[in-house]
Amino acid sequence: MLSSDPQKPDLEPVCKPEKILEGAMQVFLQHGYKGTSMDRVAAQAGVSKHTIYNHFQGKDGLFVALIERLVIRHFQMEFGCELPIADPPEAVLRRMAEILLGRMDDPEYIAFIRLMIAESGRFPDLAQLYMREVICKGDEVLTTYFKAHPELELPDPLIAAQIFCGSLVSHILRQEVLHGKELVSIARGRLVDGLIQILLTGRDRSPIAKE
Repeated sequence: MLSSDPQKPDLEPVCKPEKILEGAMQVFLQHGYKGTSMDRVAAQAGVSKHTIYNHFQGKDGLFVALIERLVIRHFQMEFGCELPIADPPEAVLRRMAEILLGRMDDPEYIAFIRLMIAESGRFPDLAQLYMREVICKGDEVLTTYFKAHPELELPDPLIAAQIFCGSLVSHILRQEVLHGKELVSIARGRLVDGLIQILLTGRDRSPIAKE
């Protein structure tokens, strides 16, 4: 419906896609892909099904747009800036770990990860998008930092970055996504202390370093 005030342009058409995505996010994260219907999304977003189809062409198009939106949001929250090269390694690693492990307290993030895993077979391109834009970018950011610190004597900065980031992601999966904290609960500080010790002080005890 157009605004009756000529000095006040109608903003509804501009806002509708965002409004639909906000509603779709709630429905997809709560009910999963299979349990989501356009009727549910329309009711949640307060729009008609016809409007959804006009903007996203259907359920698949809506799901793809939503995942792309969430991937970008998570990248910006986790790795939206370069690591400060001048800061000491232990401080940088602890700060990075705090950012990543802090996502364990975000129910939306945990629901998103479950949804991504569940639908990775149906939408491999979206799974690769998350891998490329979040996981690989995280590895890249930390690898760049490690390369700027040769005094760490890391034989392979990329592998070191993957070990660190991968261990944090694995902890989130084990503790929250797979409900592992109900079986074996590991304190975040204990995990971070162990990883930092392995990367920054444990290298001298390795057989390769002694040769």
